[in-house]
Amino acid sequence: MFFNQIKFLFRDAIFYVVSHMTPFLADPDKDFTRRRKLPPETLISFLVSQGASSTGNELDDFFDFHCDAPSPSAINQQRDKLKPQVLEEVCHQLLLSLLKLDPPSPYRFLAADGSSFSFFSTPKLAPDEYFVSGGHSAKGFYSLHLNALYDLNSHTYMDAVIQPVHFKDEFKAFCTMVDRLETLEGTSDIFIADRGYCSYNNMAHVLEKKQFFLFRSKDVNVRGIAGHLPLPKQGSFDRCLDIVIKRSHSRKIAASGDYVTFVGAASTFDFLPYGSLDTYTLPVRVVRFPLDDGSYECIMTNLPADEFTMEDIKRLYFSRWGIETSFRRLKYTIGLSSFHSYKPEFIKQEIWAKLIAYNLTETVINHTVVETRKNTKHSYKVNFTEAAHICRVFFRLHSRKNPADVMPLLRRKLIPVRKERSFPRLQTAHFRRPRYFLYRAA
Repeated sequence: MFFNQIKFLFRDAIFYVVSHMTPFLADPDKDFTRRRKLPPETLISFLVSQGASSTGNELDDFFDFHCDAPSPSAINQQRDKLKPQVLEEVCHQLLLSLLKLDPPSPYRFLAADGSSFSFFSTPKLAPDEYFVSGGHSAKGFYSLHLNALYDLNSHTYMDAVIQPVHFKDEFKAFCTMVDRLETLEGTSDIFIADRGYCSYNNMAHVLEKKQFFLFRSKDVNVRGIAGHLPLPKQGSFDRCLDIVIKRSHSRKIAASGDYVTFVGAASTFDFLPYGSLDTYTLPVRVVRFPLDDGSYECIMTNLPADEFTMEDIKRLYFSRWGIETSFRRLKYTIGLSSFHSYKPEFIKQEIWAKLIAYNLTETVINHTVVETRKNTKHSYKVNFTEAAHICRVFFRLHSRKNPADVMPLLRRKLIPVRKERSFPRLQTAHFRRPRYFLYRAA
């Protein structure tokens, strides 16, 4: 059965990392040297399957209400031995296996975005770099930022970078994810991002990877990259330009191109050191198209015009919204808004564990065959909320649930696909107070 195959891949990823986990232990000479109730593979399985209830309730559920189940204190002692990178490595190994399940395609569409997560802590347990001063909360709270790379076709997270809130740097995180992403033979990657990611350095990192980017930029009538380019100031257009970057004002530089710009010492550009007499050329295609409300959207890309028309560019950028809905599911369905610790390192463990749970759930949904219903207004898909709960139980390493029963069960958990729905974007940031796990309803 296919579901058993996915579970075996998950099991193999865990045991592979456990067999090479010396770099991921706080004290390699001491940690996990004796066999206990909670060996590392069981601990990782528990973290991935953990829901939004208190730690005690989650332990009872995980160990089937057995009297010998470990206590929350024992869980925390074992978690203290693991670095968050152990869950990151499990996620990476699992992704390598899941990528082999789908046939290759000419393009892979990857959306980049970030989201912040708030949690409670104390100065004793969390450094100041995580602390957010009071304003929404009388005593303040703690926060970290998740930068993610999301596959819009398979609906899975391909990579992530976690940063303390005071060291949030989406440009740096994006470049890190682009540089270390493993490319697929015969498949080109298209990195899609909002205007917060539109920078010369980000474009250059994608170009050096020999891949494609599609960034929304500020409009040509607003001060920004597109506003400085020799472009029309109104109407729709599709223009290709060569942007020449220099990092010195020396007269020895003979720069020629459609637009020559200087990048100062305060700005980051990794492929040309400050003061260099060389130049760097960025081939860019700028596409401007109208929206339904009469305004215009401006896109900077390097996709070839003979393969991707203006309508294709418009559709690709709007598909980026998939990562926004994935964050909502990650937080409120998978349970990443309900942390079970005060320690930032434990919070990072839980983030990676939830990313694994999300990827497993979406993989199962993608390979669940839904029968086409006749004479219905909408097509149907598997309910992600129901599937997440089923997978949370099925993918526990010790679970004896029959995979033959999973497919018909998921086929019954369907919801209609309503593509015509649209909702207005919030104009201001929407703050949600972090949930405190001790006082959460079980």
